[in-house]
Amino acid sequence: MSKVAIQGNASGTGTLTIAAPNTNTDRTLTLPDEAGTVLTSASTTVLPKGVPAFSVYTSADQSFSQSTYTKVTFDTEQFDTNSNFASSRFTPTVAGYYLFNASIFISYLTTAPNTIRTILYKNGSAYRSGYLASAGGSGSGPYGALQVSDIVYLNGSTDYVEVYVWSNGVGAYVQDSNGSIITTFFSGMLVRAD
Repeated sequence: MSKVAIQGNASGTGTLTIAAPNTNTDRTLTLPDEAGTVLTSASTTVLPKGVPAFSVYTSADQSFSQSTYTKVTFDTEQFDTNSNFASSRFTPTVAGYYLFNASIFISYLTTAPNTIRTILYKNGSAYRSGYLASAGGSGSGPYGALQVSDIVYLNGSTDYVEVYVWSNGVGAYVQDSNGSIITTFFSGMLVRAD
């Protein structure tokens, strides 16, 4: 039969107390069959339960002016685990490194763009950009989606992230969906707490 041994540290002077919870139910804690350091919810390398994460999309087409940086409006939340997303802006209350993904579907009415950009803005300034240049053309109809993704450090108090779009197409607009498939969306999550 295996045994459990608790061994004190010869150099330490503190007392380690293992406290039992107030319960009337028997519990079993099973240790893994490997060596290593036991981590707790306070350990900096462990993400706590309820880590900030969100996924939003736009439910209506949004027009924007030619060659003008325009904030994309996301009006529908699929989830927002820490209530940090509001007014098309993500402002987390936990400091750390966040992974963001945004996809913006651009359509045009009269003249196709030869350049489109989807941009992550941090604190009101362009931070990272997806960029597409094409041969252009004329006519009406869909043009395509452009993605941007990056890991961004946010301080957990004042830092925030938004998504902007830019195109030199005439009559271009952000399209909400292609049939039943959402094509314009924004998501993110904490990948490492500070």
